[in-house]
Amino acid sequence: MSRLHVDHSDIAGFAKEKVNLPKDKAKEYREQTRRLREKFEKYVKEHPDFSLKKIMLSGSLAKGTALRSLNDIDVACYISGADAPSDIPKLLDYLAERLSKAFPNFTPEQVKPQTYSITVSFKGSGLDVDIVPILYYGDPNWYGELVSQDDGSFLTTNIPRHLEFIKKRKNVHPEHFSQVVRLIKYWARKEKRERNDFRFKSFMIEMILAKLSDRGVSFSDYPEALQSFFTYIAQTDMRELIVFDDYYSPSSASAVTTPAKIIDPVNEENNVGKLYTGTQVDMIVDAALDAGDAIEAALKATTKQDTVYYWQKVFGSTFQV
Repeated sequence: MSRLHVDHSDIAGFAKEKVNLPKDKAKEYREQTRRLREKFEKYVKEHPDFSLKKIMLSGSLAKGTALRSLNDIDVACYISGADAPSDIPKLLDYLAERLSKAFPNFTPEQVKPQTYSITVSFKGSGLDVDIVPILYYGDPNWYGELVSQDDGSFLTTNIPRHLEFIKKRKNVHPEHFSQVVRLIKYWARKEKRERNDFRFKSFMIEMILAKLSDRGVSFSDYPEALQSFFTYIAQTDMRELIVFDDYYSPSSASAVTTPAKIIDPVNEENNVGKLYTGTQVDMIVDAALDAGDAIEAALKATTKQDTVYYWQKVFGSTFQV
């Protein structure tokens, strides 16, 4: 295969310039969240009976997989389940009221309930923090009931273990695991713009790449790593069961009959792809086939113009070398 015009280093350079959240921005956002958490922890220490128990950075910024287009930060807020209402609108009002007590400098306009979360807007940076409530019943490992952003149902989760799960794979592939996640997420965002009704959750992308990592796939060569991802989806029609043994025995996972079968690594009863129809899964497979074919053509192309043309089929017109 030809690597004359576009090689691993070119994909890495593209990622740095167009895909990744710049390091200084990531640092700024993490610092902002850290200050928010420290103020919260100080308030909780001074008010031990306060029903909000813990605030944790979650999502792509916490995992190190954020894209340059990041415009909000995901934060999980553990709430004493014994005190809080289980009705979603009432729970969000309850959370908003207590956040206002913990952060009295915030104006009402800065703390806004959304459908399944609370958005806290920072005036200085213009950044939004989406605070998702988790009902907490005292589990020492920080399991709790998350309000799902998909449909508002309550879902058992564990934010520290989710982060630990990703960190374990990052330790196997320092730098490269996170980078391949970001490249695939960037591809998925392009597909969402170009294909009506296309959807592919970042969490599902992470789980597929984690499974490939566990099977010994190398992530150090980006064209090959990307091709491994797309080939896996094409060969399995994205209907192979994906389950992990980090926190439970795979045999204990719930039986799955839906097309997508990706089991949450911290909750064996949660199929991450349960809301995806066969048509939606087929769209992902079709998109992966097209991307895999484009990469293969790019690696066989003999001119720079053709090589860039095929890589643009994967990443869009922003890809330039």
